[in-house]
Amino acid sequence: MGSERENIVIFYERDQFVRCLSHPVFLVRAFLSLSLLLAFVSPVNANPLERSTEIQTEVNKAAARSQVKVDRLSEETARLLREYREVLRQSERLQTYNNQLERLLQSQRAEEVSMEAQLREVEVTHREIVPLILRMVESLGQFVALDRPFLQEERRARVMELRKLMDRADVTNAEKYRRVMEAYQIETEYGRTLESYEGTLGKNGTGRTVHFLRMGRVSLVYLTLDGEETGYWDQEQKRWVVLPDGDRASVMRGIRIARKEIPADLISLPIAAPGSVQ
Repeated sequence: MGSERENIVIFYERDQFVRCLSHPVFLVRAFLSLSLLLAFVSPVNANPLERSTEIQTEVNKAAARSQVKVDRLSEETARLLREYREVLRQSERLQTYNNQLERLLQSQRAEEVSMEAQLREVEVTHREIVPLILRMVESLGQFVALDRPFLQEERRARVMELRKLMDRADVTNAEKYRRVMEAYQIETEYGRTLESYEGTLGKNGTGRTVHFLRMGRVSLVYLTLDGEETGYWDQEQKRWVVLPDGDRASVMRGIRIARKEIPADLISLPIAAPGSVQ
């Protein structure tokens, strides 16, 4: 009984399977599944070398695109690096320039302080220089009046011009001081030069025209135009003294030397000493 029952079940299941396989719906579904499977599998199995080549080509294209991106990024990085370095160099130059400007400003501030101090000193000097110049002019006038009487008109006129200059508002103190020093320099030169010139011996238009010979400020002598009389200025007595005839030749020789008519040579001229005549 058991065997028969099992056979009946197997027969029944086989019959059901056969019916399912022979069912139209099942057949359609199986056909479609097989077609889809063949559609995906057949091309790969048909030419695997071609597919591999296509994949390698795609990989190469992707690598090329990636390399282009890498190159572009590398160039951009290099450009940014160059710009960064240039900015650093400009920053260093600007820093150096700013440091120099700071030093210049400090120097200018120090110079400004110094100039302010100098201006204050100039104001003080200005108040002190004017009385000094006036005293120098008066001293020069007194010196000319007390000195040996050579070139008196010229020297007195120079002192008068300086006195007039002191009262002029359009002339700066610096120019006044320069003119006074110039006059002092001229007077100083008189003390170390040999000079001969024509002038008037005497006062109030009653004098005679003579040849004067000045040897520095040591000796001042004269020779009349006719050569008959010579004399010298006695600084101690403040008057002219006639020389002996024996000194006439020396005076004439000195005049010719001063005029550069003959070479320089030793000459004997009278020099007044206190209490005596040489």
